[in-house]
Amino acid sequence: MARIVPYLPLNPLLPRPKGDKDAEGMRKQIPSNNAVTLSCAVPSGVLEALQERMERTGETLDLAVSSCLAEALDVEQHSIFQVSTSGALVQGVYQAATTIGDVRHHGDFGLGTFVGLDGEGILLDGVCYRAGADGTLAEMPDSTPAPFWVATRFHVDVTEICENILSWEDLCARLSAMRPSANLLAAIRIDSIFDFIHVRVACKAEDGVSLVEATSHQAEFQFENIQGTLVGFYTPSYARTINVPGYHLHFLSADRRHGGHVLELRAKSVRAALHTANDLHVVLPENAAFLHADLNEDPAAALARAEGAHQGSAPADGG
Repeated sequence: MARIVPYLPLNPLLPRPKGDKDAEGMRKQIPSNNAVTLSCAVPSGVLEALQERMERTGETLDLAVSSCLAEALDVEQHSIFQVSTSGALVQGVYQAATTIGDVRHHGDFGLGTFVGLDGEGILLDGVCYRAGADGTLAEMPDSTPAPFWVATRFHVDVTEICENILSWEDLCARLSAMRPSANLLAAIRIDSIFDFIHVRVACKAEDGVSLVEATSHQAEFQFENIQGTLVGFYTPSYARTINVPGYHLHFLSADRRHGGHVLELRAKSVRAALHTANDLHVVLPENAAFLHADLNEDPAAALARAEGAHQGSAPADGG
């Protein structure tokens, strides 16, 4: 039997076990907010297999053990789970492809929409909410069907207090400075009392109606001095046929009365937290609408139009 002492996942602030030579020099300096220490004995054959994997992949001992256990136990680490694609949404594929219960099995944080593009979805701390075009917000049961969703198990990799956010573009620039690479995906959580925030909520549409046409009559709301959380993701531009490229954030008020897709904002100070991901799992629908949709076109231009602001936004009391 060989004895190994891995760290799951590694945290450079954790004390090292005395006399541990196997792990010497093999620490991967990734800060974590959920690190634990595991000490166990394994057969020498297992250790040899781990060493072979480390030579093949370049992983440290700690990362190899963590990855193997996560794979064996079906635990997702720094992974993003997604149902359907942005390209399918652009083409009007709004039929049920999953349920909120299945989404919550894969994550406690995320965003999406509902059958018929009927509202904006927010998943925060394991609870799913639907922002409706009538300005209401409701908690959704696991049985609720959905055509598109993105979720992850949110763990903070980096956090920063950002002062004097002047606009959506300003916020995006601050977030970009926090990301380690333009080529990795990231989940983003932002908490603040917003001086101003402008959101939209998609109105119900028939299957086959393009996303641009469906969002041309979206509902829009503006709030002032409102506390809440932004939930969303950054997707590199090379993955634009899979998800909305750039930053895509939904708002959820602290009193759980308001929500929507973020169009514009201002804030004196925000707390931004990022969870980077290098693993993407995409589940493709098997309904007729998806199977027969033409998904060969680049959806970038249509997504830019659909995600933008339109005329007729309604001011609301931020409370």
